[in-house]
Amino acid sequence: MHVPDGFLDAPVSVATGAVAAAAVAVSLRGARRELAGAAAYHGAERTAPLAGLVAAFVFAVQMLNFPVGAGTSGHLMGGALAAILVGPYTGVLALSVVLLMQALLFADGGLTALGTNITLIGVVTVVTSYAVFRALVRVLPRRRGSVTAASFVSALLSVPAAAAVFTGLYALGGTAEVSLGKVLTAMLGVHTLIGVGEALITTATVGAVLAVRPDLVYAARGTARPLVLRSGPVATPGSGPVPQAVTTSTTAEPAVPPVPAARPASARKVWAGGLAATLLCAGVVSFYASAAPDGLERVAGEYGISSREEEHGLAGSPLADYGIASITDERLSGGLAGVIGAGTTLAAGTGVLVVVRRRRNAAATAGGSAGRAGSGAGRTPAGNA
Repeated sequence: MHVPDGFLDAPVSVATGAVAAAAVAVSLRGARRELAGAAAYHGAERTAPLAGLVAAFVFAVQMLNFPVGAGTSGHLMGGALAAILVGPYTGVLALSVVLLMQALLFADGGLTALGTNITLIGVVTVVTSYAVFRALVRVLPRRRGSVTAASFVSALLSVPAAAAVFTGLYALGGTAEVSLGKVLTAMLGVHTLIGVGEALITTATVGAVLAVRPDLVYAARGTARPLVLRSGPVATPGSGPVPQAVTTSTTAEPAVPPVPAARPASARKVWAGGLAATLLCAGVVSFYASAAPDGLERVAGEYGISSREEEHGLAGSPLADYGIASITDERLSGGLAGVIGAGTTLAAGTGVLVVVRRRRNAAATAGGSAGRAGSGAGRTPAGNA
């Protein structure tokens, strides 16, 4: 659902740009807390690279358009996936980096519509999915299966939510005369089908990470019940009946030695595996993506909205339309462009989040130093009392 230039008038484009800028500003502050909390789980130096990898993975999977019927395709938006894996604030930043890279490098999504795309794909999907996810995990049993179930539902609902918001924006500032009721019905219908694909991809990815390192899933923290060891009298031959009372303790020795828990996979190995999957999707699997128009393109073409589309300002860039202009082999051109895009998104996303995390650490250090200085200044030497 990358909105091109020309679909919305200037006032609405400016307004959505302001919303996007405000959301990014708020997310910069919120992401500091999320990254600081993640550092307690798997090390401060690994939080930003893992979040940057999520941005690169979303970029790569967005290249994989899948058919949804009637000559229409869809692709992952990634709001639910990012929010569940790295947190809602960090997720907004990650998706904003993805959309910026797509607009500047690949002429995908308009330049004047960048704020609109960040609002729809980077804010609406994140806020909707995370709100639904948190509501569901509050009422579902506290176990891993509940996380995957909540991931499915939240991802499914986030896509038609973005479609509905786009229709509302078009009602305010659309540049073509259309039947808004019919557009809304068409947008919700096709994007509900796309939402099913979004939900499947999100659930599969979240489930894979849960299987190897559940502590790396931001939204899953605190859903597992703590381990409680039970101990009691142990029966021996001829000792008579065993009392029925059983005590619960976290320090008592169990009657049977416990089986050692499997050592969790290294975060570095998870990062390497995620990077390999990202490059595979961007460089190889993307060649087999559906060439059919996506949901927004299909509806825009059917109802005359596409007649107002303006040419992208960077349409002549070397990587426009996810290909390298100087390479004639389509498979090689698209694969290299995808790898370049994924690598650039990884570098940009990691860089932004490293700066965010370091600013948090610097602020915490400065606050601690000020507190110690103030405490020292308040003490009076005994000889001067």
